[in-house]
Parts: sequence; structure tokens; C-alpha cells
Amino acid sequence: MKKLLVLMGCLLLALGLMAGCGGGGDAQTADSDTPGWDYIVDKGELVIGLDDTFAPMGFRDENNELVGFDIDLAKAAGEVLGVNVTFRPIDWDAKDMELSETKTIDCIWNGMSVLPERIENYALTKKYLNNKIVIMTMDEALNIEAAEDLAGVTLGTQVDSAALEKMQESEVWDTIQDNVTEFPTYDEALLAMQGGRVQAIVVDQVLGEYKNANMGGVMRVMPFDFGDDFYAIGCRKADTDVAEKINEALQTLIDNGKAAEISEKWFGTDIVILEDY
Repeated sequence: MKKLLVLMGCLLLALGLMAGCGGGGDAQTADSDTPGWDYIVDKGELVIGLDDTFAPMGFRDENNELVGFDIDLAKAAGEVLGVNVTFRPIDWDAKDMELSETKTIDCIWNGMSVLPERIENYALTKKYLNNKIVIMTMDEALNIEAAEDLAGVTLGTQVDSAALEKMQESEVWDTIQDNVTEFPTYDEALLAMQGGRVQAIVVDQVLGEYKNANMGGVMRVMPFDFGDDFYAIGCRKADTDVAEKINEALQTLIDNGKAAEISEKWFGTDIVILEDY
């Protein structure tokens, strides 16, 4: 009888431990599903996805360290927000999966253009930087002053980029699309131009000007461009509070002069804004 009571007690204890483990598992699952800013605070870090070849926004230096305007600005914002900032290089084509499906990143902070479909599919911050989509060339004989001058000109750009989308939205796309080559990165598009495979590249001005400065100014910006290209930071569609927290941090950095300091370091002037789109 005594042995039976002991056995029953052990069984009840085991059941209790199993129930306790099950309860703990449910709580852990709930924590991982916590939405918005609470999720960031719970795990103690903001994971930022970026294309690490996009100079001067975020790229590798000679020591393979991540540097750039967006890197400095995000780190400063993290200090304001009181969270660690971690950078995760991603395949730009897979950014939506990384952000919303696997949640391996919490936002895309990498000179991401404000486009209609992104307004629809992300919780975007306010515009924080102005930029243009420009045409740059090393061909001394090439001059593009108007859309009609693009006829027959071979162009290179990055796949799934704002530059490509701006071209596709333009009234001249039907006439130029057969002459446009998409490359995995802007660096590869630039190499193609240097090798004579395309006559010009279509690129974000901040990137093009930075590359040109490092090349000794061998490229020229054409008078015709594809229009303004404002940058914003993209968060998960439901995470509007994350976007708002970043807005607040950026405003603090503007007010205390830190944003201007970072901008002048990378661009030689203050081009940081914080405006609705």
C-alpha cells in the first residue's frame, strides 16, 4: 500500500511537471508572437536588414566592417531608443520574406525608396532623406537632356531597385525597356559600364555621386533624370508603433544636431529631412 501511495505521488508529480512545462512553452510562444515595439523591447535588439553593397548608405570598408550613413544614423537612433541595433545583410530580392515571414529582421533601413506599393505593404517611417534617380555615364559623347534622347542608349541598373521602378513608371519605358539590363547589384552595373557593355547606369544620386568621387569624377550626371526618390525605413505592416518610435528617434537626432553631423560626414551637407509622404 505504501509503495502504491509513493507510486501515485510520483505520477502526480510527473504530471504536474509536464503541465508546468506545457504552460511555460505556451508563454514562450506568446512572447515570440508579441507584436510591434514590445517585441523589440522583449528581445532587446532591433535587427536591421540591408544590402551591404549600397554605398554610402551601408557597405563594407577595407576591413570588411559595415559602415555608411544609414549605419551611423541607425546606431544613433538605437542609443536614443535604448535598444541594441544589429545589422543583417540580406538578399534584396528576399527582403519581404525576411521581414514579414521569417521575422529575421525587424525593419529595412538601407536607403529604401518611398514607392506606392511600399506605402501599401509596409509600415513606413516618414521620409528622412531626399534623393533623385539619375543617369550617369563615362561616355564623353553621350548627352541626355530629354526623354527622347534615351532612344537606343543601353542602360544598366540594379534588379528590384527604385531606379528600375522609376523607369518602369515613366512614359518612356515601352521604348527603352529592351535596352535596360538588370544586375544583381549596382557595383555589377557599374562594372558593366566600365567594360562597355552598357553606356550608362540609372542609379540613386547619393550612391552614384559617392562612387564617382571615389573614381576620381570620371562619370557625368545627365541633365535628364527620373525624378525625386525619397527614402524611408520599412517596418512590418502591423508594426506602426515601431515606425513611430523610429520617427521619434530621428526627430531627436535632428533636434540635437546629431543627424546633421552624420549627414555632413557622408555627404558634405545636411540633407536629412523628416516629412510625411
